[in-house]
Amino acid sequence: MSINGKAYIVGAYEHPTRKAVGYTLPQLHAEMCAGALADAGLTMADVDGFFCASDAPGLGGMNMAEYLGLSKLAYVDNTDTGGSSYVLAVDHAAQAIAAGKCKVALITLAGMPRVGVHPKGEGAFFDDPVTPDVPYELPYRHTIANIYAMCARRHMHEFGTTSEQLAWVKVAASHHAQHNPQAMLRDVVTVEDVVNSPMIADPLHRLDCCVISDGGGALVVVAPEIARSLKRPLIKVRGGGTAIKHMNGGKHDMTFSGGVWSGPRAFAEAGVTPNDIKYVSIYDSFTITVLMTLEDLGFCEKGKGGAFVADGNLISGVGRLPFNTDGGGLCSNHPGNRGGMTKVIEAVRQLRGEAHPAVQVKNCDLALAHGTGGYLGTRHGSATLILERV
Repeated sequence: MSINGKAYIVGAYEHPTRKAVGYTLPQLHAEMCAGALADAGLTMADVDGFFCASDAPGLGGMNMAEYLGLSKLAYVDNTDTGGSSYVLAVDHAAQAIAAGKCKVALITLAGMPRVGVHPKGEGAFFDDPVTPDVPYELPYRHTIANIYAMCARRHMHEFGTTSEQLAWVKVAASHHAQHNPQAMLRDVVTVEDVVNSPMIADPLHRLDCCVISDGGGALVVVAPEIARSLKRPLIKVRGGGTAIKHMNGGKHDMTFSGGVWSGPRAFAEAGVTPNDIKYVSIYDSFTITVLMTLEDLGFCEKGKGGAFVADGNLISGVGRLPFNTDGGGLCSNHPGNRGGMTKVIEAVRQLRGEAHPAVQVKNCDLALAHGTGGYLGTRHGSATLILERV
């Protein structure tokens, strides 16, 4: 069943906090939900579908459903693919709506890692002996940074990518973040600033790495007849794609992500090509994540990502493919280590014409949001979403 045109995003809200001192996790979820529903012109009483991941306190969202007062739920989804969860959730919500299972889907994310509150199972990927891959990998004491650094180093070896080219991803994000009053890092940086920042895991420098933040966001996805009854811009879900990439029994190539599969699926369902896209929200846990994702989604040839991102090509108003105009995870926020939610929210802002005027993409009618959840160099989930203003 195609989701093209079967569902619309009518509500989006991003929490302004980046350090949630004095909050509880359920309180953050509630404020996010209230903000997105208010943006849509709906109430909790209208919601009959609830979508979350493991960041939601309680068992599979049940406790949050009670806390939020969601009394007429007909559909729930607790899929967790890490950072791609909330791109995937929009796809799942659209599928549920298309199948007639619900009409008003509420999707919510909240996280508080900066103040020391972590999602259920945080760290289990590394330490839980029941997880099948852990006994083989735990002895090497890998970290998130060095897993991504291996991808960067391999890409450099195979294709001649340079640290200076990777730095351009951060430079572009910083040019956008200067206009976002909530961004954690608002200073514009240069390529030299990035490559001269401290080395974290060779070849990734500190400024190649994303921020860690509290906060979150929520989205409201509805059936077409409800969307048309509301006084909100119509943001149509045109296509979605999902993929899991893993170590494949050791037959593993670190130079590509699951985006090579999720991207074509989303484009095929949407009936468009990469050349049609005006704006992209790309999960940016590290600069290498963005570069590889752009290649895998077809915006440039494999191995040409370094040249593609260089010289400001990702800067709104300057380059051919503006990305992450809120500053993204590299500069603005990365709530609960699940940045896919904010990628969809900024894509919605761009399509509505509600991004900051300094970074608003002209005539933005088709946007792509992409999430990568898990670890780029080992196993991860990829989710691609294509949205259209109608």
